[in-house]
Parts: sequence; C-alpha cells; structure tokens
Amino acid sequence: MIDRPGLADFLRRRRELLRPDDIGRGVRRTPGLRRDEVAELASISADYYARLEQSRGANPSEPIVAALAVALRCDLDERDHLYHLAGFTPPPRMSGGRVRPGVMMLLDHLQDVPACVVSDLSETLWQNALADLAFGPLPDSGAGRARNFLWRWFTDPDLRAWFPREDWPRQSLSHVLEMRAAHARRGGDPDVTGLVRDLLAVSEEFRALWERHEVAVRLHDRKRVVHPQVGVLHLTCEVLLSPEQDTKVLVFFPTEGTDAREKLDRLQRSGVRDVQMMR
Repeated sequence: MIDRPGLADFLRRRRELLRPDDIGRGVRRTPGLRRDEVAELASISADYYARLEQSRGANPSEPIVAALAVALRCDLDERDHLYHLAGFTPPPRMSGGRVRPGVMMLLDHLQDVPACVVSDLSETLWQNALADLAFGPLPDSGAGRARNFLWRWFTDPDLRAWFPREDWPRQSLSHVLEMRAAHARRGGDPDVTGLVRDLLAVSEEFRALWERHEVAVRLHDRKRVVHPQVGVLHLTCEVLLSPEQDTKVLVFFPTEGTDAREKLDRLQRSGVRDVQMMR
C-alpha cells in the first residue's frame, strides 16, 4: 500500500538536496529545486506534483513514479525506496552481464574448487583456473550462443555426452525451471523472449517441459560430470545470487564420500586446459 506521508517527505527531501546546476539551470542562492522544475523534468503538472508533496490528490501511477525517480536523480537504492513508498514493486536490477573485478579476485582465490559466474540466462561470463581444467576453457564470447549452457543442452548432442545419461531428464527439467524463473522476473525482456522463442522452435523436449509452467531457482545441486582425463567427477554446486539476481556465482565442491577431491587435485597438477567439454 502507498505510504502517502512517507512519499511526500521523500519527494520533498530529494528535491531540496538537488542543486539547480545539477539540471543545467545555473546557480542561485536558494538551495534545492523548485517544485515546478521537478514537475517539468518528470513531465507532469506542477499542481499535481505539489499535491504529491502535500499528501493530497490521486495516487501516482507506476510510470509517474519512474519519471520522478529520474527527475530527482535517484540512485538504485533510492529508486527502490521510492517505488515501495508509492506501493509498487521496484523494477528488477540488471548487471548487464558485467562481472565485478572483486568477484573475479574472490573466485581466483578459490584455487582448490571450480567456480564460475553465470547469467540468469545460463551464459557463462567468467570462470577460474580450476573450472578451465574441469570443464574446459570458455569459447570466444563473440561466438553466438557458444557460452550459453541452456541453449547447448537442448541443441548440441555432444554436450550431453559429458553427463551420465540417467541424469539427463533431471538436468533438463532443472534448466527449464530456472529459465521459467528468469522469464517471470524479467517480463518481456527481449533477451529472454528471444532465447525461449528459439528453444521452443528447435527442441521438442524444451517445449514439453516449458508447457508444464513449473518454476524454481536452484541454490544447491549435485552434479556428475564425465571428464576425459579423470573419469566421473561428483560435484556439489552451491549458488550465490547477485543483488540484481541476473548473475550468480557457482562454486563446485567435491561431493563428500566420493573421490572428487583426489581427481580435482590431479587435474590441478596436470594443468591441461585444452579439454573442450562442458563449454
């Protein structure tokens, strides 16, 4: 529900924090912007904006709240707060496929386990050295959907050869459940709709699973990977979501009670990186 007093107070305080030169209006002695200046920037009437600051009048629509966030130069945290005050769910935050340098440094320090950064559309954005050894190096980022695991899972038969056949149905369902979650979260985002449209066109298996309308986000999973040098790797995957939820860190720990630790150590000692496997 809308918090009209809180909304009014936030609008007033944000307006008073801005300076005329922030919007190219020169310098003047009076601090802050005038109400009519904010209204002009948001493409609404000065009278309507004045009523919002006075906790009066009609509730603002979502497009008006979005315009006010821009007019008042809100950062993402302030924008989200403004949306909550107005009674709306904030739009999703998007990282744009960028991996923060600090995340890469952190994963580089995880030298004894494979780790990678993946988008919510299953595109591998970055991975550490042991992931190169365990899964194969990443292909050129410009090579179409070569880094997109979801696309390759349903279109490239060679990829599945690196996983036990009895695991295929569970993995297929799991990938589609996560894609459903991304589709719901992003709405009509063309990157999502385009990927789903193309998968529906080329894969009967994907189409059948997609039509079930099941949705889930995995934060923990068990995987078996058939590595050409060391055989089957039993891995436990832990997932850490970014604040934007459009990227996630996957860390693959050796599954307890298996020989995966020994096999990862052997890979690390060998240093062979030319395995074209999962990627």
